[in-house]
Amino acid sequence: MRDLSRREFLRLCGATGAALGLTHAIKPEILEAFAGPAGGRPPVVWLQGGSCSGCSVSLLNGVQPDIGKVLTSIISLEFHQTLMAAAGEPAMEVLQAVKERYKGQYYLVVEGSVSIGDQKLYSTLGEKDGKPVPFADWVKKMAGGAKAVVAVGTCATYGGIPAAGANPAGSRPVSAVIGDVPLVNVPGCPIHPDRVLGTLVHVIKYGLPDMDAHKRPTVFFGKCVHDLCERRPKFDNGEFAQRLSAPGCLYKLGCKGPMAYNDCPTRKYNNGTSWCVGANAPCLACVEPGFPDHSSPFFVRMPEYGPDGTPSPQPRQEKILGGDK
Repeated sequence: MRDLSRREFLRLCGATGAALGLTHAIKPEILEAFAGPAGGRPPVVWLQGGSCSGCSVSLLNGVQPDIGKVLTSIISLEFHQTLMAAAGEPAMEVLQAVKERYKGQYYLVVEGSVSIGDQKLYSTLGEKDGKPVPFADWVKKMAGGAKAVVAVGTCATYGGIPAAGANPAGSRPVSAVIGDVPLVNVPGCPIHPDRVLGTLVHVIKYGLPDMDAHKRPTVFFGKCVHDLCERRPKFDNGEFAQRLSAPGCLYKLGCKGPMAYNDCPTRKYNNGTSWCVGANAPCLACVEPGFPDHSSPFFVRMPEYGPDGTPSPQPRQEKILGGDK
């Protein structure tokens, strides 16, 4: 199998991957990274905190390569409280064993926010001496011995829905509790399996990827949704939908595409089937810090906004599509 250079890998991630699906385009390289001599079935620990498990469900939809093979044969998935067969004390003993046996060699993946409010008891994992162990303590402990940490999903990267509003649980992103540890953020509500596997491949084969100010891999999060959207010409022509089933631009219905950075319009979900706008729903900027508070109310046009707070480009003229006749 050829030795894929970092430049070639990034080209596949950003170009061919966006058109055909990353995991399909670089399936051999994914297999090599996880199972080849340099990979050696790298140990991976996946912890879940304040989340709905939607990111794990989304990851299980990966088909190229088959995610079942990835999790059971290609990487050494040491711990995942939803997927693993073990339970109780035997399961919790695995975490301590991994930390001691593979210190500095394993990769930590965290899904969900980290609760630090009210003695950190809103989110716990296992027990010690008959008392629940805070999830925040496990994240900090396991991150300390990890080669790198990958936060997956908006809850883990920014706090997400658990951190919205009053936030009585004191939900925080992973970055708030792990200290000075190599970290990559892969936001999304839920995540895209391509972005998670692609990021893990890069971290394992080449180290940390090029990242933006929010520690997101620029190969996936480097372009504005508004610029990639198939309905951008409708915006430029001033053709706006007044209801969700109409064919025009959804800007007037609360689309947050101008403030979102990812490749959803070209990569799409469900094995390249569709994405939010393709399903006649406005983009909610779920990959951006502050989601959902900063993009609420949904389905309602916000005051003029754009990337980094700059005004959005104005259409030449306004035409309402799909209104009542």
